[in-house]
Amino acid sequence: MSAAERGALEPVQRNDLLGWLTTTDHKRIGILYLTTSLGYFLVAGALAIVIRTQLARPDNTVVGAHAFAQLFTLHGTAMIFLFVAPFALGLANFLIPLQIGAPDMAFPRLNATSYWLFLFGGLVIFAGAASSEGAAATGWTAYAPLSVLKEGTGLGQDLWIVGVFLVSVATILTSINFVTTVFIYRAPGMTMWRIPVFTWEMVATSLLIFMAFPALAADLLLLFVDRNLGGHAFDPNAGGSALLWQHLFWFFGHPEVYVMILPYFGVISEIIPVFSRKPIFGYSGLVLSAFAIAGLSMGVWAHHMFTTGAVNNPFFSFVSFLIAVPTGVKFFNWIATMWRGSISFATPMLFSIGFLLNFLLGGVTGVMVASPPIDFQAQDSYFVVAHMHYVLGGGSLFAIFAALFFWWPKMFGVKLGEGLGKLCFWLLFVGFNVTFFPMHFMGLDGMPRRVFTYANLGQLPLLNLIATAGSYVMLAGVIAFAANVIVSTRKREPVGPDPWGANSLEWWTSSPPPEHNFHSLPPIRSERPVFDAKHPDVAARTPR
Repeated sequence: MSAAERGALEPVQRNDLLGWLTTTDHKRIGILYLTTSLGYFLVAGALAIVIRTQLARPDNTVVGAHAFAQLFTLHGTAMIFLFVAPFALGLANFLIPLQIGAPDMAFPRLNATSYWLFLFGGLVIFAGAASSEGAAATGWTAYAPLSVLKEGTGLGQDLWIVGVFLVSVATILTSINFVTTVFIYRAPGMTMWRIPVFTWEMVATSLLIFMAFPALAADLLLLFVDRNLGGHAFDPNAGGSALLWQHLFWFFGHPEVYVMILPYFGVISEIIPVFSRKPIFGYSGLVLSAFAIAGLSMGVWAHHMFTTGAVNNPFFSFVSFLIAVPTGVKFFNWIATMWRGSISFATPMLFSIGFLLNFLLGGVTGVMVASPPIDFQAQDSYFVVAHMHYVLGGGSLFAIFAALFFWWPKMFGVKLGEGLGKLCFWLLFVGFNVTFFPMHFMGLDGMPRRVFTYANLGQLPLLNLIATAGSYVMLAGVIAFAANVIVSTRKREPVGPDPWGANSLEWWTSSPPPEHNFHSLPPIRSERPVFDAKHPDVAARTPR
């Protein structure tokens, strides 16, 4: 069939605003997810700049105590619920059907519904800022009994509950779509043990969501009932328990950490082999370790509650140490993949290496606070703030930028510039470490988190000033990325289907792909079918 004949058979897809608003195409929904989550990231980043400006020196008056509480609540909520995890859902929406040779998601309309629930959930959360008492101000964890009180946490807190609930429902529905698509819609030859690692990581993430997110939904519903319908689930004076909120929240909350990192383990596992010019080392180990992490993560929630005295500290400490083992397997495999490889330091690879360095430090401090005696000292201090940001900022954020630079040509048909890309990386890498590394020492010096000011004692003023300066360097990195997008879009230098010389099936189709993804498929005989098709001599020598 000629190209003209194929074009005549292609369904017509509207390219105007109405076409995007009514789309059920997984690629467009994926791009909508990505752009929306990046929009929330920009808002959360702006809030972070205000937070760091307030903390640049002691007794600062940029914002007051209540405004500061709203700022860090919305910042944490946006980063956790509206950016890091939803970005992975958007990336998976775009990639999973392409990576397994499917024409679309199993449930296209459900897929669209999930996106709109996510979008409006985020808008509802931020709508609280327009209420008379302001936005939610009890932190992104919304601990009871503070979050139960109506005084000072009025409509804004109720909107936060509703918005987060909508986002959690959207996440569950999207995960149903992912699992169904992977198990039912694979192309001929795409056996389960030939699925790309990113798709495997999303399967593990989806199963984790099935287990963890219903607990969050139940927690939010109980909180709403307590606040508005006379319930007492979290009121100790009426037979309830404030610790019940913590148990339910962290039963969601710690698996949520892996919901925010497992997809990005998959991103790194796709990028490193391409720029090392080697097949991924230990494919089976990477897949099995993902499910080991997912399984173990369901048994570590109470390490967030060591200081309550209400949990079995030795058991949860042991499981917290144990979960480092499958994570170590992944690091070993990534390093082994690079070992003696022909490494190309393109921008996606630089961000992947930045991910490895930052996440390693976050993992080391994670092992430290998994020990109850250390956690007793670090609890609710800036040491924990540093640890969390090294895992999710130094880890997930750097993998997000790696994914953007790597898959941008596939989504939009043009590559982002390497010069501005490398500038973006170094500004973000240096700025991130200047911002968050000093926070370890702030915590050790006794600075508590969630405070809008601090005493002019010891090294705290200097450390906070350094951290604030680093945040502005990170802002410059984000501006460099935005400039890169604008310049590359204006230049509009088209790229072919596979500008990186990659491995997985999405690089077989055009850039961007047609509506139904593929006009043809190569023979699928391994987990890297595109490489096999382009290098049949190498594929013939590779053990199956």
